Amino acid sequence: MYPPPHHQSDDIDKMISVIKHFPLGILITSKDGKSFVTHIPFIYNETTKKLVAHIDRNNPQVETLQNEAEVTVVFKGPDTYISPSVYSTAQLPTWNYIIVHITGNIQLINEPEAVKNTMVAMTEFLEGGAQKFILKNDDPRMERLINYIQAFEIEITNWEGKFKLSQDKVPQDFENAKQELIKNSGKDFSGFIEEIY
Repeated sequence: MYPPPHHQSDDIDKMISVIKHFPLGILITSKDGKSFVTHIPFIYNETTKKLVAHIDRNNPQVETLQNEAEVTVVFKGPDTYISPSVYSTAQLPTWNYIIVHITGNIQLINEPEAVKNTMVAMTEFLEGGAQKFILKNDDPRMERLINYIQAFEIEITNWEGKFKLSQDKVPQDFENAKQELIKNSGKDFSGFIEEIY
């Protein structure tokens, strides 16, 4: 796996944190030598330890989503250019990032109530603690949409944390690069970034 070992993490709790903070994943599948890529939100089910999502049935990628098919999902956390000017020692420019790659096997969810449950759970997660909108299973709009949505789970078979955070630099430069990532994240992800470091 690339990047080098000092930029890799096998800390599953940190990778779960990335998924929770940055749930828009990149679903990657293939069929007959052709790649399919779709950006969709995922939730991590703490009970089943699976990723859960749904995709528009009109999306051509649905044809690749067969039970037990292997898929990859990429979650991208904060990233930034690191100028040599932020270091206390002579360095070259680089790019730091937080990425998680998940590999797993698809399990389709076709039972209507189970599909609704995935939509309710997804909405609850994405609304966050102070929910402004609550989706209920008996919402009539869901009845109209249910046939246009393919819900699925991914049983995770492999976790890859790719956290390139200037770990190979002296402590002061490591800290300076962390502060640069926090500053350039555009949103207050300082607590999340501290957790990952």
